[in-house]
Amino acid sequence: MNENQVENQMQTESQVESNLENQNVTESMDDYVTELNQSFRNIKVGDILDVDILDITEDEVVADLHYFTQGVIPISEVSDDPSFKAMDRFKIGEVIKTMVISMDDGHGNIQLSLKQANQILIWDTLKEMLEKQTKAVVKIESAVNGGVVTFLEGIRAFIPASQLCVSYVEDLQEWVGKTVEAIVITVDEEKQKLVLSAKAVEKEKEEQSNAKRMSQITVGSILEGTVESLMPYGAFVRLDNGLSGLVHISKICMKRIKKPSEVLETGQKVKVKVLEMKDGKISLSIRDAEHHNSKTIAEVDEFEYKSEEIPNNPFGALLKDIMH
Repeated sequence: MNENQVENQMQTESQVESNLENQNVTESMDDYVTELNQSFRNIKVGDILDVDILDITEDEVVADLHYFTQGVIPISEVSDDPSFKAMDRFKIGEVIKTMVISMDDGHGNIQLSLKQANQILIWDTLKEMLEKQTKAVVKIESAVNGGVVTFLEGIRAFIPASQLCVSYVEDLQEWVGKTVEAIVITVDEEKQKLVLSAKAVEKEKEEQSNAKRMSQITVGSILEGTVESLMPYGAFVRLDNGLSGLVHISKICMKRIKKPSEVLETGQKVKVKVLEMKDGKISLSIRDAEHHNSKTIAEVDEFEYKSEEIPNNPFGALLKDIMH
């Protein structure tokens, strides 16, 4: 490379560095102007702002408003949930929506409220959760008359006793402290009413499990089970795979009976034949299972009688001659 080429290359590199410096200066000035404009914008009580979390303590959350002063969210303005811990829920740098509730908290900071912002914004989220049947894990905080209290997205929610699980709930106090998966079933912003159901989630999981187990059963198969209950119209039999099916009274035995208890008792082990599976229900037959296992005349190739087995009567000799 000659001297002219070296000089040209050096000039080119110098120009590139100069352009980069100018670009950085321009970007820095743009950022400064943006920050300056934001710092002079008009903020007033009732505004809902996007803020960056600067610090988190047990008592408050400090936020950057991109303003000439910072914002502070007291824990009492974060959530009504007594077990809520900001350090577990948020992280520094996270952007959250808050409402301005005071222009001076007594220390020169703007006081903010996540809770009051949520009161306005969260109901839209809850309505969306209702529409989409979104599942959420919640912790039960207390038992009250007719159900239990929990919190969803910082909002107090009620789960009726009838919606806690698929089985009957006897003692609500036993549920306090437990976590359950639930969906929203009622949202009433005007009345500040939020109702959840854990039973619906449990029932859905149970139906999915039952559907999977039913797919492993074929019509016509012979299975073993246990009589779990007797009704006037038949018997319910729990199969070894956990599913239950109905044996209609006409399918219990060959003879005519007035009630299942004449020939069956609860806890009795039986063999059943699967007759039909429809709409999640299984139709079974004890009679057909017994018939399947018994040896019928049609299955016998030939009958052989020894002469001494033939009755000693006038027809005996004739029968013997015919058979031989």
